[in-house]
Amino acid sequence: MIAELGLAVLWMAAALAVLQLAAGIIALRPKGEHLAGVVRPLAVMQGVLVAFAFLALVTLFLETDLSVKLVAENSHSAKPFIFKLAGTWGNHEGSMLLWVTIMGLAGGFVALIEKRLREDTLVATLAGQAFVSLGFYAFLLLSSNPFERLPEPAPDGNGLNPLLQDIGLAFHPPTLYVGYVGLSIAFSFAIGALVTRDVGPAFARAMRPWVLGAWIFLTLGITAGSYWAYYTLGWGGWWFWDPVENASLMPWLAATALLHSCSVLASRNALRAWTVMLGVIAFSMSMVGTFLVRSGILTSVHAFAVDPERGSFILALLAIYIGGALTLFGVRAATVTEGARFSFVSREASLVFNNVMLCGILGIVLVGTLYPLLTEAFGTKVSVGPPYFNPVSSIFAIPMLLVLAVGPLLRWRNDKAGRITMPFAIAALIMAAVFLIAEMVAPGIHLLPALGLAIASGLFFASLLPLKGRNLRRTPLPVWGMVIAHLGIAVALFGMASDSAFSTEKLAAMTVGDTQNVGPWQVKLESIDPVAGPNWTALQATLSARYAGGAPITLEPQARVFASPPGTRTESALKTRWNGQLYSVLGEEGEDGRWQMRFWWKPFVPMIWYGGVLIALGGVLALLGRVAADVKRLRAEGKIAYRRMRQGR
Repeated sequence: MIAELGLAVLWMAAALAVLQLAAGIIALRPKGEHLAGVVRPLAVMQGVLVAFAFLALVTLFLETDLSVKLVAENSHSAKPFIFKLAGTWGNHEGSMLLWVTIMGLAGGFVALIEKRLREDTLVATLAGQAFVSLGFYAFLLLSSNPFERLPEPAPDGNGLNPLLQDIGLAFHPPTLYVGYVGLSIAFSFAIGALVTRDVGPAFARAMRPWVLGAWIFLTLGITAGSYWAYYTLGWGGWWFWDPVENASLMPWLAATALLHSCSVLASRNALRAWTVMLGVIAFSMSMVGTFLVRSGILTSVHAFAVDPERGSFILALLAIYIGGALTLFGVRAATVTEGARFSFVSREASLVFNNVMLCGILGIVLVGTLYPLLTEAFGTKVSVGPPYFNPVSSIFAIPMLLVLAVGPLLRWRNDKAGRITMPFAIAALIMAAVFLIAEMVAPGIHLLPALGLAIASGLFFASLLPLKGRNLRRTPLPVWGMVIAHLGIAVALFGMASDSAFSTEKLAAMTVGDTQNVGPWQVKLESIDPVAGPNWTALQATLSARYAGGAPITLEPQARVFASPPGTRTESALKTRWNGQLYSVLGEEGEDGRWQMRFWWKPFVPMIWYGGVLIALGGVLALLGRVAADVKRLRAEGKIAYRRMRQGR
């Protein structure tokens, strides 16, 4: 009954999306203004209904209703509660329903709370959101029905992919999806503004909080996904330039550029065409990522391997949405005026430069991700990995980070370079000193890690300078957000460079009682024992580790075996100190009775994820500050309107 109800409600939500689109189109035509008032309620009801459909699917998974095909294929009665819940979106159909749900809720929230846009622009925006949603409703209902019943209930479920049975995967996909789908709002805002020729500061102020919210969730999702891959896959790395990793990075790069462009347009009425184009590009990258993950053309631990017909459906949606948006932009580009001018030395100019660099990195990642697929289509397999991505993207990243250090110190519109000579000189001295120290401490260090350490140190110092001379208690939250986000970039960069420059790896064959040295650690294998979990069994190594001859600590890496579905998973054991992390992995037993063990000592590697959290925290503070300012402004406008009404009486 729940499955049938969920499917019926999903059809109703799709029908409301059709009505929302039709009402919006008619309302924008002459003599159709009377329908403008129904677009908001339709958007809200659509969001409510699709959320109900998703809750119905969650209920089916929590109850392990094995008469539903999706539940039988992706759940099991013996799974812990949290993984039954995660099983809802740990598959193709469920994750697409989550995607549509977030899209519907986002449109509903825009309809409920957006008060800054002109009425016709808001109607066009909600119509655009309905148009985007309709394609995904069709995808779900016609080719990926999550509520499909089996002819006979299965005796038990197949379970969830062992790699996905981790607490990180219970939170990583929803967080990332909120970011992905949040960019659909930016896309709809851009379409709405083009349709009504309303590209200006009010449009940017309205769009900015939604872009910022999506960017925050993308940042958290990428950070969580990186850490999950780091400790679960057992290879000791935090980023591999996997195509599906790139699929999440590309929208983040575009959203970062869009966020800064929105700020310039909202504050200084400049970069109008650039802002609209970035709104289209950001959602385009989300669609490209969706195609890569779900088309079946990739082999990745992150990808949903589905049939190519579904991939063709998504590719068609990508062509319709992005092709239509670019066509509309081409038609209306002449109506999008240039906006206010600014000098070469100004904060606007620094933001434009960094946006160009971000787009350059985006292009590098896009080409490196798609090129192997293109060559494979012609019968040649090539591999594109860190030897390409690291040095080529650095061509754009290094200048961007250097400008990022001084950009926030510049004034809007027009400034003089001499005014920031002293702070820039100090930051440059810090960079030079750290670079020389790195070369002396590690003579064989490669150029990029050494530059990373140097730039991170200078950027950390420069990021604090916008607080100089301010009353910290009265400093606006957006300023705090900018400072903390830029600090987070410096912290994450320092962790990345340290991991690349100073990591020590040891691969050893050990018997019980053997000892190995890895960096400053001495690790002893105490025992190998069988252990059992709620839905897995494992072999567990008990290790005794001492840092620089200090007190011993215990590590317990595991090699887990899952019965349903059959599979194995590495469970690494980590010990984090202030100056780094010891990473240990249990391998297989050799014919000679010795166990394969892998150890890494990774100085300052946790700073990568601390930095990611700081970046997101900076975004949260900026969002709170912007929302508080908007609420204050709306209250003031309401009081003025009330006084005028009283005076009119």
